[in-house]
Amino acid sequence: MFENVIAARMNSLSGESAFQVLAAANKLEAEGKKVIHFEIGEPDFPTAPHIVDAAKKALDQGRTTYCNSQGLVALREAIADYTLRYKGIPTGRDEVVVAPGAKPIIFYTICCLVNPEEEVVYPDPGFPTYESVIRYAGGLPVPIALEEKDDFRLSVRKLISKISPRTKLIILNSPSNPTGGVLTDGDLGEIASAVRGKDIFILSDEIYSRICYEGVPRSIATFPGLKDRTIILDGFSKTYCMTGWRLGYGIMHEEIARKMTQLLINSNSCTTHFIQVAGIEALRGPQDSVAAMVKEFTRRRDVIVEGLNSLPGITCRKPRGAFYAFPNVTGTGLPSGELAHFLLQEAGVAALDGAAFGAAGTGYLRFSYATSLDNIHAGLDRLGAALKKLPRR
Repeated sequence: MFENVIAARMNSLSGESAFQVLAAANKLEAEGKKVIHFEIGEPDFPTAPHIVDAAKKALDQGRTTYCNSQGLVALREAIADYTLRYKGIPTGRDEVVVAPGAKPIIFYTICCLVNPEEEVVYPDPGFPTYESVIRYAGGLPVPIALEEKDDFRLSVRKLISKISPRTKLIILNSPSNPTGGVLTDGDLGEIASAVRGKDIFILSDEIYSRICYEGVPRSIATFPGLKDRTIILDGFSKTYCMTGWRLGYGIMHEEIARKMTQLLINSNSCTTHFIQVAGIEALRGPQDSVAAMVKEFTRRRDVIVEGLNSLPGITCRKPRGAFYAFPNVTGTGLPSGELAHFLLQEAGVAALDGAAFGAAGTGYLRFSYATSLDNIHAGLDRLGAALKKLPRR
């Protein structure tokens, strides 16, 4: 009915398969079927009580008004202190832009920097929003295939081969969604050397930077000459279990921050006042809940990876960060999309087809282990039983 009315650029936007699979799983549950959820990338821990209490207190104080569009000064100062503490990057409050979630920083960055026909290099498999927004802005998506043999780390050799006179932005994501891969200091140093002196910006998606199992991941912004060319994306959803609060931020050169704030003013006016107050408490308050969560994710990671590797036709690398397992399922004989559908319908196990994260994800599934150990064990049992029903090929 509206096909000739809707703006053509809307055809460039895609959805997120995680929410589509969640809807399908919820439909099955409404019909009485028990489903084990591995599809949604959301910590299953509650927001820490001291953060919730800070929001309640702010509400009682009437912090429900408009506020600084770039973000509360107190929150931007807290973010600057946090960035120095955890990333080793001196940051001024005017280099910080607070947004209603981290995802808008992807949108704002690409809209601020990328002109039509300019190229954006990004990881494949990678977060689907990258390609979606690149196309929406009129940019040219340039995927770099991440390979299992490299533990899904971005290949600097491939990156160099993709850089052209039209390259405007490179997107890095470490630790990675969907693979859990982490770039090493050596990788980042080589990338820094490859782009230093070029008119290229980097969007460094560090939303999982506190959920790492082997050391602390380094930001490319710490390398000489890279800070002013890097937009760091971070937020509260994963680290502080605040997905529904919608609170994120970007760190960038002040000039870009001013332009990004103009985009925010025209789209959201500002980020919710009392939620920003809660964000201050998250950053400045006790960090015990973060450490406890990562410890539990480590246990879950080890269980699910060992369990997946014990199943016929499945092999799985051990992720170094985030909370996703990304097993190779080609040995089952079914295409990954068909297998994901089969597991949901036949076994009540909801996982995502790796192809939803890019062509290089074909042949893999993504399992979020942000669920209890009991659910992980039950899910593995169901997977084992379902795989026995597959016809031999």
